[in-house]
Amino acid sequence: MKSTSKITLHGFNNLTKSLSFNLYDVCYTGTKDEREAYIAYIDEQYNADRLTHILNTVADIIGAHPLNVAQQDYVPQGASVTMLVSEGPVVEVPPSSFEESPGPLPENVVIQLDKSHITVHTYPEFHPDVEISTFRADIDVSTCGEISPLKVLNYLIHSFEADIMTLDYRVRGFTRDVNGRKLYIDHDITSIQNYIPDDVVDAYDMIDVNVYQEHIFHTKCKLREFDLNQYLFGYTKDKLGADEQRDIADRLKAEMDEIFYGKNIRRS
Repeated sequence: MKSTSKITLHGFNNLTKSLSFNLYDVCYTGTKDEREAYIAYIDEQYNADRLTHILNTVADIIGAHPLNVAQQDYVPQGASVTMLVSEGPVVEVPPSSFEESPGPLPENVVIQLDKSHITVHTYPEFHPDVEISTFRADIDVSTCGEISPLKVLNYLIHSFEADIMTLDYRVRGFTRDVNGRKLYIDHDITSIQNYIPDDVVDAYDMIDVNVYQEHIFHTKCKLREFDLNQYLFGYTKDKLGADEQRDIADRLKAEMDEIFYGKNIRRS
């Protein structure tokens, strides 16, 4: 991540920085059994326990402190995890602080109020007609204060190894320097690509749509190289004839293009 000089602020940093990370994995599942096996595999690989581990690592990378975690595996498929985090550590308030307060005493109280959270939701699904299954995961990292969600991009990208990624980053609100002057952003950025390692940038075709004056940044990514073996579930392409290989490859590429460009594409 790029280094930036520190600015002395008046009070707490009130900027909200939000990163939305949407990723897609595409797979050819030629039979009903293959579709069911793929969905079961994804559900096992990305169950709520593993997703919680990923989010805990995200919190550690950005220097946040988890306050509360809620996780859920769904039937028939999918999982969700939501984590509330703070920029500073949790501080327990002694019961003596509440001696004059009516009602039962809480077991512990967080005295630092933060509006930071990390969430992940997964959506395994399959196409009804063209034997394509997809796995989508939506991850949101929203921080308030100095901690930056951009630090976690490298980790998240390598945690899921997606075929297509859609990244959105926005800075909202304002904070003030010691002279009372409003600051609407506290770090340098011209593109989300500034914060993605070079090896990842080299592996993907990328499109940027940025609104600099509003501090809104959008990047779409699609793997450059296509290896059919990476998209077959449980076997390799040597089990297929040449015509079948070309047909399956065309279907997979069409599916990925539709996801990447965000529109349905007429097939010949």
